Amino acid sequence: MSTKPSFFKRLLLLSWNLINGTRKLFLNLFFFTIVICVIVAISDEESITVDNGSALVLNLSGSIVDQKHRVDPLQAAMLSGNGTDPEGEILLTDVIDVINHAATDERISQIVLDLSQLTGTGISKLQSVGDALNNFKAAGKTIVAQGDSFGQNQYFLASFADTIYLNPEGSVEIEGLSRYRQYYKSALDKLDIKAHVFRVGTFKSAVEPFIRDDMSDAAKEANLALLNDLWQSYSTTVANNRGIAATELSINAKEYLAQLDKADGQSSQMALNMQWVDELKTTEGFRLAMVDAVGHSANGESFKQIDFYDYLSVTSKYPLLLLEDKVGIIVAKGNIMNGSQPAGDIGGESTSALLRKARFDNNVKAVVLRVDSPGGSAFASEQIRQEVLALRAANKPVVVSMGSYAASGGYWISASADYIYATPTTLTGSIGIFGMIATFEDSLANIGIHTDGVATSDWAGMSVTRGITPAISAVIQRHIERGYKNFITLVAKERNMSVDEVDAIAQGRVWTGRKALELGLVDEIGDLQQAISQAAKLAELERYDTEVIEQELSPQEAFVQDMFASVSTYLPQSVGNNKLLNQFINQFSTITETLQTFDDPNGVYLLCDTCFN
Repeated sequence: MSTKPSFFKRLLLLSWNLINGTRKLFLNLFFFTIVICVIVAISDEESITVDNGSALVLNLSGSIVDQKHRVDPLQAAMLSGNGTDPEGEILLTDVIDVINHAATDERISQIVLDLSQLTGTGISKLQSVGDALNNFKAAGKTIVAQGDSFGQNQYFLASFADTIYLNPEGSVEIEGLSRYRQYYKSALDKLDIKAHVFRVGTFKSAVEPFIRDDMSDAAKEANLALLNDLWQSYSTTVANNRGIAATELSINAKEYLAQLDKADGQSSQMALNMQWVDELKTTEGFRLAMVDAVGHSANGESFKQIDFYDYLSVTSKYPLLLLEDKVGIIVAKGNIMNGSQPAGDIGGESTSALLRKARFDNNVKAVVLRVDSPGGSAFASEQIRQEVLALRAANKPVVVSMGSYAASGGYWISASADYIYATPTTLTGSIGIFGMIATFEDSLANIGIHTDGVATSDWAGMSVTRGITPAISAVIQRHIERGYKNFITLVAKERNMSVDEVDAIAQGRVWTGRKALELGLVDEIGDLQQAISQAAKLAELERYDTEVIEQELSPQEAFVQDMFASVSTYLPQSVGNNKLLNQFINQFSTITETLQTFDDPNGVYLLCDTCFN
């Protein structure tokens, strides 16, 4: 008689082990989560003290954003050695609030800008931070910046400092702006893939990579004009901050070599000679200078200081006014997609739901729509715009505050607002429309795969494996043309312009906020705070609070988001600091992100491709 367990018994045993193992895994995860919560709670109970005369160290890590992406707890827990949240994001409002609070805090004597971990932030947001830094200096306090090196955007913010210190072995990397991309026509031809493109707009170049091997003359013209405008804003601001000529910031390779020779080949000395920085100091030299300026820390190892994240936790505990009348703030950040999207993305349904929430809240008297989007789905964009109209119909003014970009669909959802603000470097406009379908009938035929059959109509038989007939192509192109006409008609109506006037500045062309003001696409140059003030003015409010209306995170999600917010500041700089690798990853992520936005039910898109680079 066999002593081996029966197959059924072995199956039950295996099932039990699987269930029991899964149970233990989740119990352990739950247990360690509780342990972490307890540790954090105990840590929070230890009150953070701010010594008199302390320096506030703005050790900003990650990118500055208008709204954080939702952090999935499991994803955050399984990060591969990075330690930060998946997006590495800092709220712009948090940075500005911290600086403004420090300006009136007698315990804070100065600010130290530590920008070594600041990445991927647009100039428009850095300008808003810079404006807050200027207010800090206006309060009679000083700002210093210190770095082993400064990237171009890091240096933009550092230029607002009274004194910039650079490591003797460091450098300042001012490169200018460029716009290059990959083109795939020859590759598609070799693969026998047909790209059927439908568009309106001379400058709507989003589809060019699929129909050309190089940038068109029209796209080069528009891109160069845009880059020159953006660079003028950058160089003028930095030059004014540093008291030098704007031409001293962008030098050609020959001039650069001459300056490098004067500095005996030392990049840091060249930066000092060019007055890009004020002093060369090692990390230890900077520590000693700060000790002389503000005194020793309690442990005697450094200077008296409090970092951004600790100071944020201190200032966030201050009670807010609880006034009944409110200006609601709704952030529309990211690509515009259909349906419900998580926090940090724009969904036709989810963002519309936030606008409806503001409409039915009797305490919300006006709304500021903060738009930071290159566009996306035409259908979802119109869903959101309809809710903007509904708010206005409910006698609740809507003011748009444009962030880094509000173009194509981002401009569509902005156009019907009562008032529009942009920053000088906001990318906006891109009033154009396109659609694209790739078919594979020829490439499949090359490997012996053919599609054949019958259908009751041309539409029923349409497939990416069969191709598109000229008649169907004509119908799709007509829809695209109608969409473009709708777009320019909408803008003409809302901006009090003629259709011909809008068409002349549309055609898919992208403008800076400064140029958009000249063209009548926006009402004023200003930031979020000015938009809030204008919304209150339109609603005739004298005393009011602001309320951010957003998707609510669960307590667990909020905990994870806060927990991972500042960890990256404690990591070695080598982590995530490989520039070549980061450039490759960022480019790949952009392509992936772009592909994910193509979810419009009608296949029609209002998307600014220039805004992705």
